[in-house]
Amino acid sequence: MQHNRLMRRFAVYCILFVFTAMGIMLYYSANKIIVVADVAQDEVVQASGGDAAGEAAVIDKNQIYIDRNSQNTNYFCIPMPESVKAEEVTVENHYMDQELWVSITPKEMADQGQFYESHGVYGNCENVLNGHFDVEKKRICLRFALTDVYEYQSIFENNTLYIEFMSPKEAYDKIVVIDPAYGAEDSGIVKDTVEGKTITLDIAKALKEKLDETDIKVYYTRMDDSNPADSSRVRLAAATKADMLIRIEVGGADSTKVYGTETVYNSRFFIPGFGSVELADLLEREVVTAISGKANGLLEATEADVVISEATIPAAAVKVGYLTNGQEYILLQRQDYIERIADGIYQAILKAYE
Repeated sequence: MQHNRLMRRFAVYCILFVFTAMGIMLYYSANKIIVVADVAQDEVVQASGGDAAGEAAVIDKNQIYIDRNSQNTNYFCIPMPESVKAEEVTVENHYMDQELWVSITPKEMADQGQFYESHGVYGNCENVLNGHFDVEKKRICLRFALTDVYEYQSIFENNTLYIEFMSPKEAYDKIVVIDPAYGAEDSGIVKDTVEGKTITLDIAKALKEKLDETDIKVYYTRMDDSNPADSSRVRLAAATKADMLIRIEVGGADSTKVYGTETVYNSRFFIPGFGSVELADLLEREVVTAISGKANGLLEATEADVVISEATIPAAAVKVGYLTNGQEYILLQRQDYIERIADGIYQAILKAYE
């Protein structure tokens, strides 16, 4: 008898749980509260003109009206065309340009672009300088210039995208900036067809795979063949209040006999406890250990080392080898060697946080 009562009670609890769960699902479904897909700049495929896949050219470009009089909310509010679904919206954080992009890929593009000719944005706009939209063949791209580097949370509800901005330090406890040197017209050290800019980027990409598995937030000054100004690289470290800035470089010398790994640090900006020299020492030891290489030691940054010299956080540049040396020229083209360099930098970062 007691067993039957327990079974009936259990069945009642199960039914109550199912109805409660269904009620919650129906509530959120009715209110359409959905977190929109977010991607960081290092995950965005860049293209010069056209959509993210490079398939379309910009057809139209217009300013977006910003209503700065409605400040009764913490959210930056972006209205959406009525037929747009949450899964058709992606928010992109272009932090190097201090821009927020909202990409809309509706199933039907006809007349959708005209929506932002008559609909502006509103709410908490204090972090937004201006905005414009581009109408392309397969998407509408809203681009907003921001006052600084921000992280954000986004919610799609009742055909409106709500964005709440926050500083990187509010969002993350651990922040690192990785700076692959050179890019675009600046190839770095070049030997034959091998360019320093490609090697530093390959190392950054290998390092990203490792750091993506940690709780460390990493900002990359570049993840393609672009060349941000030195001032922009320094600004990213300051804006994010990063714990450290690590620059990846490739060495070159007049003599082909020069080889090894060396690390440059900012000796003018002293930080008690853990500063640039401590970071440089960790990088030198860990990278040399990872590649079983030769340690050339630590060097003080000169005026030519602009990014390291002007950084106001622990900053160091690790020169991972000399392209002008025959042996390292071969090694720096091997993927397994690139992986070992990346692992050395990765270990240095983990030990810095210890």
